[in-house]
Amino acid sequence: MKKTTIILMMLVTAVFAVQSCTTDPYTREGQTSRTVWGSVIGGAAGAAAGAATGRDSESRRKRALIGLGVGALAGGAAGAYMDRQETLLRQRLEATGVSVTRINDRIVLNMPSNITFETDSAELRPRFYDVLNSVSQVLKEYEKTIVNVAGHTDSTGAESYNQALSEKRARNVGQYLIAQGVNSTRVAAEGMGESQPIASNQTAQGRQANRRVEITLAPLT
Repeated sequence: MKKTTIILMMLVTAVFAVQSCTTDPYTREGQTSRTVWGSVIGGAAGAAAGAATGRDSESRRKRALIGLGVGALAGGAAGAYMDRQETLLRQRLEATGVSVTRINDRIVLNMPSNITFETDSAELRPRFYDVLNSVSQVLKEYEKTIVNVAGHTDSTGAESYNQALSEKRARNVGQYLIAQGVNSTRVAAEGMGESQPIASNQTAQGRQANRRVEITLAPLT
């Protein structure tokens, strides 16, 4: 909620600075356009109200985006929209090691540890930048999606440590996507620690599979 408020304040400031100053034809002094003020305040209020009334993080982000003027997808349009996005992601991520899975109208990108982070580190591997750059390009083209970033670890070590590490990893991925131009209102990052394994932690291969970052894309409806 604080992040959304900051973004809205920045939006108000930027729009006001660029658009609201006009010149009085008689005094030659700058004045503020009432129309611009109304648009800015109305848009900010709409986004703030949307963020405040959502039932969970995803709902709040959806309402905030709609309040900011990002149109929602209706009916069968959501499925077709995600179809196109899925096709493009598969093309861009081919041979990167990232799997693209479709679950109803959601797309899950599974990014394994061998391309994401070094062991016991939250610093992005150099090769991971190219992957995230490809993802961010698609996300900017398909802006009517919510982006959920989840970090996962294996069960080696203390549970509390794994939880903190997964949070840092998810946060770093989310921040990188935002730095590449993805609207920050769309993005949420969450650490799942060792709580959601997809393989056995009893083998090295299983532990490697469990160390991953998942990005789930949901349509803005």
